[in-house]
Amino acid sequence: MLRVTDVWERALHGPATAVDISGDISGDASGEVIIIRAGGSYDGKQGMSLATGVSSRSAGSRALCLHLVTIPPGTRGIPHVHDGHESAIYTVSGETEVWHGEGLRHRTVVKAGDFMYVPPGTPHLPVNRSDVMTVAVVARTDPQEQESVVAISLPPHLSDLDAFPVASP
Repeated sequence: MLRVTDVWERALHGPATAVDISGDISGDASGEVIIIRAGGSYDGKQGMSLATGVSSRSAGSRALCLHLVTIPPGTRGIPHVHDGHESAIYTVSGETEVWHGEGLRHRTVVKAGDFMYVPPGTPHLPVNRSDVMTVAVVARTDPQEQESVVAISLPPHLSDLDAFPVASP
C-alpha cells in the first residue's frame, strides 16, 4: 500500500504558484496554458484539505476545477452535496469509506486506483478509518471550487461517526 511521505506532504501543503505560458504550440492562436505549481492548500467547506489546483480563481477555468484532496488517518469530512455539479474522484493512496445517496444510506469502500463518479446533488461523506493518508484527485464541473458545496447534517444512523474528528474543521 502506498504511504504518503514527507516529500508528498510538503508538495501538497507548500505554497502554490501559477505560471502563464503563452505561445503558438499547435499552429493556431489558442496556445495559451496555465501551469499551477504544486503547493498551497486550503480547508474546504466539506471538511478536508484541498491542494490548490485548476479553478476559475487559479487559472480562469470556466467549466471545471481539479485539485488534490487529503484525508488524514482516523478522520472524516463533513456530509455535503455539490449543488448542480458532477464530481469525478481518483484515489491515489489510502482507502476511504464513502457514505452516499439519500440520507447517506449507502456505503462504498474506495481504494487506491479506484475511480468514483458522484452525480450532481448526491449527498456524500468520506471517512478514513485506516492508518494511511488518503490522497485523491478530484474534478468537478464547478470552476468556483467551493460555491456549490452545501453542508448537510450527519444523519442519526451515522452518529457513531461523531467520534471521528473532521479532517479540516
